[in-house]
Amino acid sequence: VAEVKEPCSLPMLSVDMENKENGSVGVKNSVENGRPPDPADWAVMDVVNYFRTAGFEEQANVFQEQEIDGKSLLLMTRNDVLTGLQLKLGPALKIYEYHVKPLQTKHLKNSSS
Repeated sequence: VAEVKEPCSLPMLSVDMENKENGSVGVKNSVENGRPPDPADWAVMDVVNYFRTAGFEEQANVFQEQEIDGKSLLLMTRNDVLTGLQLKLGPALKIYEYHVKPLQTKHLKNSSS
């Protein structure tokens, strides 16, 4: 993950080039599994696909129904995940502990450095 930060001026150039080409704002060379590396930049479908890939197919649909994008995901509390999404308790605990919390921690570290 550390190598994503290396060339600072290059990604800005790529964004401009891609905007003109196809209207998308993503930088193609800094995409992991089809998603931007920073969860704050994820669209709702990036969040849905993240949880599908993690094995939470059924629960991923709830994130889509609730329109949880990356910024929303990073703002979610444990209580939001356990009760707000009306998921079964077991999967909800795993989603929060092994996915939401680590993504929040990683994002905080990346944005503070």
